[in-house]
Amino acid sequence: MLPKFNILTPEQVQAVHDHTMKILEEIGVEFLYEPALEVFRKHGQKVDGHRVYFKREFVEEQVKKAPAQFTLHARNPENNLICGGEHIIYMPGYGAPFIHEADGTRRNATMADYDNFVKLAGASKNMHMTGGTVVEPTDVDDRIRHLKMIYSHIKNSDKCFMGSASGRERAEDSIEMAAMLFGGRDVIKEKPALICLINSVTPLKYDDRMLGALMAYAEAGQAMVIASLVMAGSTGPATLAGALALQNAEVLAGITLAQSINPGTPVVYGSTSAITDMATGSLAIGNPECALFTSASAQLARFYGVPSRGGGGLSDAKIADAQAGYESMMTLLATSATGINFVLHTAGILQYFMAMSYEKFMIDDEIAGMVLRYLNGIDFAEEKFAFDVIADVGPGGHFLTQKHTKKNHKFEMRRALLSDRQSYDGWAKEKLDTNARANRKWQEVLANYEPPALDAGLDEALKNFIEKRTAELLK
Repeated sequence: MLPKFNILTPEQVQAVHDHTMKILEEIGVEFLYEPALEVFRKHGQKVDGHRVYFKREFVEEQVKKAPAQFTLHARNPENNLICGGEHIIYMPGYGAPFIHEADGTRRNATMADYDNFVKLAGASKNMHMTGGTVVEPTDVDDRIRHLKMIYSHIKNSDKCFMGSASGRERAEDSIEMAAMLFGGRDVIKEKPALICLINSVTPLKYDDRMLGALMAYAEAGQAMVIASLVMAGSTGPATLAGALALQNAEVLAGITLAQSINPGTPVVYGSTSAITDMATGSLAIGNPECALFTSASAQLARFYGVPSRGGGGLSDAKIADAQAGYESMMTLLATSATGINFVLHTAGILQYFMAMSYEKFMIDDEIAGMVLRYLNGIDFAEEKFAFDVIADVGPGGHFLTQKHTKKNHKFEMRRALLSDRQSYDGWAKEKLDTNARANRKWQEVLANYEPPALDAGLDEALKNFIEKRTAELLK
């Protein structure tokens, strides 16, 4: 991997930290969950109603307990993932309630869409895990939605996946299903198999659903991304420095809680912060300010010695068009080149997290492959300088028929899987634009994808668990 690019000076990082500590000490953070408040009371922090005022030394001490990197375990060990250090993990979009079709029409996401995106991620060589709530399947009762979503990840892929963070009960269901897959809770406590997404409520608040899930995952030794989404100009200051300090306070407060419950809990410093578009009042993510938040967050995470989450193929476009392409390339390249480890929303996202698109997924998958190749850099081994073959070809020759070319081009040159590189005459036979090629490509991938086999006994046990919990939750 290439060296990581820093956008902040050490003095600027320290300034963010110092302002963060002042926020935590003097303003505090609200925790709308009594068990979380009790944890802080036991650790000697000032609790006034739902608001917790943190001592600087306490926060710094707890954050140091989080591991610098950890391994997420997949049912296929070849797909285990290291989160942290120089490693990068790509996965699909998360949480979108809508699907945007190739023609620009919009519809509600369904469970069939959910399964399809899990399969597309499973088939991709660039998506390292299948993610979490890839879409919100609105045709499934919300009370049991999490059960079907977890099952989809288990059934349709053998890559790592995320658990539900919508309250303690759903977190416990996710943990139980993962335990069934890996042989018990003791096993996954030793070898974490799940990671979830815990979001603060900006500014300076955590609700009971997120806190219940956070505590469940921490107690079970499972990993979590603790993230803040500051909308600069509305839910946070319009200045990027102020918004960054606010974000940092929320994330550190969550990490502090996790470490206070179970020291050494794997955590990821998460940022989805961006700006408020002042013309519309909406969140805007496909912009340089969002990329700056992400890049700064990678650096802050390194300062605290924990892995980082941020960025992805982010766009405010409504269709897989040129805007979607240039915004997504900017945000994913900035994310990757500045050292983010855990990349939600790598593929498929449109309209500031509100929609997923099959065509956008395939375009982003191509972008991800390009970025990964860029990150691998140039091999400067002595034989790669090719002196002998240059000497053999000499002035005025060519290298097309050389054995050296045949041997090396597959490793040195990434083959485009979606981009068109034909001659004009070849392209003119169908005149397909990127959107049309992507539409054809995702259908081909799904038609040819065969999910990895799942043990029949385990499959039956998972189905029985889902049936039992469904009856309990719907009664």
